[in-house]
Amino acid sequence: MTHLSHKHVEGGTLEIPEAPHKVPETPFEQIDQAVEDLRGNAAAWTQLDVQGRIDLIDALIESTVAVADEWVEAAIRAKRLPADHPVAGEDYVNGPYPTVRNLRMLKNSLQQIQEHGRPQPPGPVTTLPDGRIGVGVMPADLVDRALFAGFTAEIRLQDGVNEDNLDQHMARIYQPGYEPEPKVSLVLGAGNVSSIAPTDVFYKLFVEDEVVVLKMNPVNEYVGPFLEEALAPLVDGGFLRFVYGGAKEGAYLSDHPGIDTLHITGSDRTHDAIVFGPGEEGQKNKAAGKRINDRPFSCELGNVTPVIVVPGPWSDADIDWQGENLATMLVNNAGFNCIATRVIVQHKSWARRRALNNAVRKYLDLAPQRYPYYPGAEDRYKAFIAQHPEAERYGSDGPGEVPWTFIPDLDRNNADDICFTTESFTGVMGEVPLDAPRSIPDYIAQAVEFCNSRLWGSLGASIIVHPKSLKDPAVAEALEAAITDLEYGNVVVNHWSGIGFGFMSSSWGAYPGHSHDDIQSGIGIVHNTFMFEDVVKSVVRGPFRMPVKLPIFLTHKRPGEFFKAAMHLEADPSPAKVPPVLWAAMRG
Repeated sequence: MTHLSHKHVEGGTLEIPEAPHKVPETPFEQIDQAVEDLRGNAAAWTQLDVQGRIDLIDALIESTVAVADEWVEAAIRAKRLPADHPVAGEDYVNGPYPTVRNLRMLKNSLQQIQEHGRPQPPGPVTTLPDGRIGVGVMPADLVDRALFAGFTAEIRLQDGVNEDNLDQHMARIYQPGYEPEPKVSLVLGAGNVSSIAPTDVFYKLFVEDEVVVLKMNPVNEYVGPFLEEALAPLVDGGFLRFVYGGAKEGAYLSDHPGIDTLHITGSDRTHDAIVFGPGEEGQKNKAAGKRINDRPFSCELGNVTPVIVVPGPWSDADIDWQGENLATMLVNNAGFNCIATRVIVQHKSWARRRALNNAVRKYLDLAPQRYPYYPGAEDRYKAFIAQHPEAERYGSDGPGEVPWTFIPDLDRNNADDICFTTESFTGVMGEVPLDAPRSIPDYIAQAVEFCNSRLWGSLGASIIVHPKSLKDPAVAEALEAAITDLEYGNVVVNHWSGIGFGFMSSSWGAYPGHSHDDIQSGIGIVHNTFMFEDVVKSVVRGPFRMPVKLPIFLTHKRPGEFFKAAMHLEADPSPAKVPPVLWAAMRG
């Protein structure tokens, strides 16, 4: 079992108040009925054959595409975005697009199970220097090559998994000898990215063989009616029920005798309240190691996400491109992402460090200021400003406003710095220079150690490195060692670690080894459409610079057009659907 070797950072996410409710709370008696319905249908789900599940996915793709425009329009209204502003298109990539992609890739795996007995990842299968294996999961097909040219992804597996026994660590519920145990899972849906709830539901159903009661988060419960339409085939089959409400309804469900397992995407505070209880009594229980809820519990929580910048021969164009890349990692979704970049790590003596910081400043200044729709954002921002009054602010910070905030020159030796210990979950990002030796490999190793030992969480990290730097064998070796040694569930080279969320074939979740009394970024994984077990991490690699502006970049003019066209390509792949995608990308 791979585990965290020394990651223990006191910290977490600051208080996130409950949002006002836009949808009436589900009465307890209706919750009881929902759970009873699911218990009555749980065995039927486990007995549904592969073709039946494929047919359901076909219906889900169709119903999701049908409601996609309304889904996105609702998000635009709730986030108070100008409908004609390019940034409004980000909700296609946050909502319908990854949902449809997840369904298509699950369908592909189920078809492969029908034909071969297990999913067929594209490979290669590689034995790594540490003796483990990595399995290539992207590009898997022509759609991947059209949408993500130049990108690859692999899943790395635990000790004991090898090429000879790999089949035994995939798609367990579809293998001969599997004895199904009907179960009802509670999924507490996240409130920031609207594809999280449906894709978490899909994982429970199609990978873990459990029917689901989904409680919508009050922050984005407005999309609930659209998700109910999108997921109607599951609701109609009796395999999914929706519940609305806040902490009261969540607590009722978490303790419900009809619930067998739980999964949440949210904050460590929500996890602790469920496992140990709320308030002071919960804190005492946690200190004593006394769980009040001992059901199996998976969760994807927060992260103080780092980006390690490797010094190299960067041109002015490189600096500008990566400056926008780094700024985009913060401003996407108004900064309300558990994987938003929070700390840029740089070599203090790199001649281009200041230029890169200036490029980040340039794009933060260009980024439209966003309405802080997530509860408590202003207070969390003020907590960072209180410790760092020198912070640079891009935009106004009056009532109901949070500016993009950049805090350079953090002191690496200040272990208690709020930027290291606490996920801001708003538009705040820092930069820390490491006074490392001139040797680039030594700096890379030092940066990895800093991230592993000093930053809270283990969900994802990025490394940016110029291709010319990798011509030095020592630097190339140091990069591979860093990818292995970073104690994060997702490591992405040259791009935002958030893109690993959208690929779906890669796994999404914390590095293994957290316990419920030190939960940090969570336990377990989702997505993982090739259905691997015993996962260590996913590794994504992409080009240092792309020939066109990435559709997620903050200055791209047509992100909505791109991801809507990409959604239609994912829903029903055909060569005729590729040109609209490429046209939208090139016109960005």
